[in-house]
Amino acid sequence: MSRKTIRPYNRPAGGWDALRNVARHLIEQDVPVHGARTLLSANQPDGFDCPGCAWPDRDHTSTFEFCENGAKAVAAEATKHRATPEFFARHTVAELARYSDHWLEDQGRLTHPMRYDAASDRYLPVSWDEAFALVAAHLNALASPDEAIFYTSGRTSNEAAFLYQLFVREFGTNNFPDCSNMCHEPSGTGMTPQIGVGKGTVSLHDFELADAIFIFGQNPGTNHPRMLGELRRAAKRGAAIVAFNPLRERGLERFADPQDKLEMLHGGSTRIASDYFQPRIGGDLAAVKGIIKHVLEADEAARREGGARVVDVDFITRHTTGFAAFAADVADEAWDTIEAESGLSREQLLRAAGIYMAAGSVICCWGMGITQHKHSVATIQMIVNLLLLRGNLGKPGAGACPVRGHSNVQGDRTMGIYEKPAPAFLDRLQQVFGFDPPREHGFDTIGAIEAMLDGRGKVFFAMGGNFAMATPDTDATHRALRNCDLTVHVATKPNRSHLVHGREALILPCLGRTEIDMQEAGPQAVTVEDSMSMVHLSAGINAPASDELLSEPAIVARLAEATLAERSRVPWRQLMADYDRIRDLIASVFDDFHDFNQRVRVPGGFRLPNSAGERRWKTSSGRAAFIAHRVPTDLPVHRARATSDRLVFNLSTVRSHDQYNTTIYGLDDRYRGVFGERRVLFANAEDIAALGLQAGDRVDLESLCDDGVPRHARGFLLAAYDIPRGCLAAYYPETNALVPLSSFADQARTPTSKSIPVVVSPHDPATAKPGEAPRDIAIAVHD
Repeated sequence: MSRKTIRPYNRPAGGWDALRNVARHLIEQDVPVHGARTLLSANQPDGFDCPGCAWPDRDHTSTFEFCENGAKAVAAEATKHRATPEFFARHTVAELARYSDHWLEDQGRLTHPMRYDAASDRYLPVSWDEAFALVAAHLNALASPDEAIFYTSGRTSNEAAFLYQLFVREFGTNNFPDCSNMCHEPSGTGMTPQIGVGKGTVSLHDFELADAIFIFGQNPGTNHPRMLGELRRAAKRGAAIVAFNPLRERGLERFADPQDKLEMLHGGSTRIASDYFQPRIGGDLAAVKGIIKHVLEADEAARREGGARVVDVDFITRHTTGFAAFAADVADEAWDTIEAESGLSREQLLRAAGIYMAAGSVICCWGMGITQHKHSVATIQMIVNLLLLRGNLGKPGAGACPVRGHSNVQGDRTMGIYEKPAPAFLDRLQQVFGFDPPREHGFDTIGAIEAMLDGRGKVFFAMGGNFAMATPDTDATHRALRNCDLTVHVATKPNRSHLVHGREALILPCLGRTEIDMQEAGPQAVTVEDSMSMVHLSAGINAPASDELLSEPAIVARLAEATLAERSRVPWRQLMADYDRIRDLIASVFDDFHDFNQRVRVPGGFRLPNSAGERRWKTSSGRAAFIAHRVPTDLPVHRARATSDRLVFNLSTVRSHDQYNTTIYGLDDRYRGVFGERRVLFANAEDIAALGLQAGDRVDLESLCDDGVPRHARGFLLAAYDIPRGCLAAYYPETNALVPLSSFADQARTPTSKSIPVVVSPHDPATAKPGEAPRDIAIAVHD
């Protein structure tokens, strides 16, 4: 059978396949013989934090607490492969642009700072001093600091992020687009006015106590594999685990823990979801409102009959506001609307409501399947409404759990990477550092792309990430970057963004999380904050991939020195020499980081306080708020279906199992049965038949957008999959081109990458671009 194939995957997530895949990646990346030691040092008191996801560790003294995706991330960073100046000398940028993202990733670690040379269309070596001088010259020549844009990846450490925001604000702008703008922005936007915090309220200990765990729009088997260990433990002790996901995901069905010797020996596995509901894409708000409607109807019946109340009347009375108006709104929402928009029956929602009502403590988790919709803020607030009904906030085993992606995306926001900083934070910066920080809000990700397109953004500086591929509306984003006078990317490996450059461009190579960071005061450690507000140290153990690499804090400090020169009051060199000094400054700005250096050296670190977890509500009313929302019936997909005479589908972008964010580790998506292929379109078998097509056919996609701009993605292989009718799924970044820049979440401005109205046509080879629908691939499709 051809390696390039689609076939059912019936084994559990994890298990021996996970271990085999880890071994394969270690071999493919040519990880040195000490690679096993590198893996075993991840998330240890004297080791480094996994550069993958932000799921916390149960025990920072465990000897085997890495997951398959974490191992891939470590292998990718610890690889022997090198992208040296000789590599760039062999290829023009135009040539490199024809290669795949997977191939670019495979070239290995960057070793030297590189400057784009337009005459030869190549990147050439440049000294660090010359690189910093070039950036400083561009920044200081701007008519306004607001013409510069400073992007941040969620992999950036607390120390680097704090210095970065300090430098940029002393320079004079709040232009801080970051990866939060593209993922969990709606979580903070929705939760902050409702319960007073924008972070999750639970700890890992709560997962040991929860009677029920509801999971909305998340695929932990691929995106947060270590979470499956917590779910497995909860399932084994009898907790109900209720999954809401349009696609059947193997990790939510069964899991074999590679750390359980008996389970591995006997080929066993654990059922994860006790109940699995498949709402239509975008139907979660309607589904949650339907559950709430059942709860309130049951409560009203109990009240009439003199029985025990279903809702927590004492909690609602003492801790909330807006319940009466909210209950009236729920009562007024028609069941027909709820069923039609959720894609679930009244009976299915009654089943889910019954589980919720029977549980003494409930955790609600959600991922980007919730946050990347037009109505994502409303959906999150509806989930929090569900928790409030029975007092499932601020008690053991209960709470809200937005599961964030990159390892320090939450910490970066805590450190001040935000385009809309709070006045109190700016006041503290002024008190501590003696300069007046800018007060006007800056650009988020959408705003940054718009500014670069129309010429208001002239310099783009990226602290990590792959902006050209992570963002929506690929053609517009690429035009925006090419419209800049200067683009700069701090990175560990080559990626697409280095090839979509401004008139001048720099690639600045940095240390990875696994590598020793040697500064004047000796080897340094950085800190990160996970999804549950735990802050802990991370210290690399490997020799740097090149003697030319600088740490991210050092890059920021030297850039600040070059740009601000004598006008800065910050002792940048001293901070770069000893990161304890950076942490002391962090403690002077943020009260929650008092005694930072002492507390973070305790194994496992410390947890930041969470007011909502303590039933202290930092809201305008001093209480948690019930917030009513109607089930939306005028979303882009509704309008497209009303105006098109063709079958209109709702497309959701998803990750494959062999990728993390935009980093493509391989071409397999094991749990969905896809091997050797990325241009895949998952569709219901009946929809494939309705289109007059067959699984295995190649198709083209066109998004139907309110702005009328034609957007296409071509050459996708049709694969029959267990997904509701009218819904499709395909990998990103291949389908980012279909997401309009103008289509984003209300209030939060997150791209609507999980709900794109599209039409499907048989593939036209004449329209294919390089890399689309290679015709020499024989795909074996198995029913």
